Amino acid sequence: MSDVARRAGVSKMTVSNVLNGRTRVGEATRRRVLEAVDELGYEINLTARRLRAGRVDTVALIVPRFDHTYFAELATSFATEVANHGRHLVVAQSGASKEGELSELSLARLRQYDAVVLSAVGLTYDEVDSLSSTQPLVLLGEQDVPQRFDHVSIGNAEGARLAVRHLLGRGARRVAVVDGPSVGPAGTGAPGGLDPTSGLRTQGWRTAHADVGLVPDERLVLGGALYTAQGAREVVLRALAAGLAPDAVFAVTDDMAYGVLAALHDAGLRVPQDVAVVGFDNLRGSEFAVPGLSSVDPGRDWIARQAVSVIERRLAGEAFEPVRLTTPVELVVRGSSA
Repeated sequence: MSDVARRAGVSKMTVSNVLNGRTRVGEATRRRVLEAVDELGYEINLTARRLRAGRVDTVALIVPRFDHTYFAELATSFATEVANHGRHLVVAQSGASKEGELSELSLARLRQYDAVVLSAVGLTYDEVDSLSSTQPLVLLGEQDVPQRFDHVSIGNAEGARLAVRHLLGRGARRVAVVDGPSVGPAGTGAPGGLDPTSGLRTQGWRTAHADVGLVPDERLVLGGALYTAQGAREVVLRALAAGLAPDAVFAVTDDMAYGVLAALHDAGLRVPQDVAVVGFDNLRGSEFAVPGLSSVDPGRDWIARQAVSVIERRLAGEAFEPVRLTTPVELVVRGSSA
């Protein structure tokens, strides 16, 4: 910068003003500085500048898997929102494991990112409680987390209730739910109950029946789909072969709903005439399924907007109690249940 200032015959402050786009520099001076920059091949050392400023203008988003469409679309929402605040987004994959989450959190500290957003899956409550970080940390997900952390979760039970109430309202009386994997206590992977997301969405399935005075047939809880289209296809085909004969299906994710649609097609059943289908996530591709997939919109943009807002307030030094936010949800009705 000193070399540029000498070549242009101006002060270092003037060079800084030009390079930072400040308007208090005359046009002739600005051109002279930029010509000197070109002649000398000067490049701003952004790393040094950010370290000196005590920030790198980068936020890390740690998600379980890149190959789950929901997380890919969530990352897009975060990238847009972070950019709106003049920062960059780095996305990392934890593999949905404790080791992966701890490793990525450690790297985020070493790289001095301004803040971290973690979709916590593998860490237990106590392990989360033991985390210490100099960076703002916002947790996403359905697991119970210590009160000292900012936390944004999806309205899972309410979204599922809306979906199943819709199916019951169109006359269905044998609504199956295709849910996710079983996990042990604290997400250990050992035999046990449903993971938190599936558990809450299956709870919403039961609540919707109770709302209208019906008792659901628990045999219609079709488990073990592992959050994949192929898994959902297999469990639905097994249910049909066993004679369970649902007249509607609620899948706890859109990816799984695609597998449900495939299974019903394989079985020669029409959607929605024979079996209506609703998913959860409102993925962008759901509009283009055949028929278009009805789905619960979990508010990905809302999640990103709220999480980044919390981060910006923390970085600005604002003192406030940890936030606990739950997304508003909305049912988007398309051809699969119209």
